[in-house]
Amino acid sequence: MPTPIKATASATAKGSAVSAKPASFVKFSDKLTDSITDITKIIEQNKEMIDSIQEIAIELTSSIGSLHTLTVKYARIANQILDVLLPILKNLPVVPKNVMALLVNLESMTQKIIDNETSTAKTITDVRSGLNTGDVNKIRGHADQLKNVTRTITGMLPK
Repeated sequence: MPTPIKATASATAKGSAVSAKPASFVKFSDKLTDSITDITKIIEQNKEMIDSIQEIAIELTSSIGSLHTLTVKYARIANQILDVLLPILKNLPVVPKNVMALLVNLESMTQKIIDNETSTAKTITDVRSGLNTGDVNKIRGHADQLKNVTRTITGMLPK
């Protein structure tokens, strides 16, 4: 509990007397110390939960990194195949228009995956590093980037 301090000085200002009764007040430093102590208790009480969340986040980030690597690998293969097939199939009248549209759409999706590879890999690496080292600054700016990745992936899902 903060220790009240009593003021004992009295003063006069232009003939009016300020009360000579001691005034008590609480030191700011005591209030801050109490707050820090409360925060420390809360952290200690939730330490296991905080650590578990961090471990899960690290594992999820690693899983996403592996899925990203796999996705980019197969997107490149599909894109290379489509780069060769599409010009040939466009000139064949036996290929139905809906099949051509599907293949063009597939080529567009694989290209988006490839185009976003660098920024997505950097985000995953930075987040994983920040989680492993406890560096909040490495994690802080990536929430928006991860939301963009999610929107891009969600936008590519079939409707």
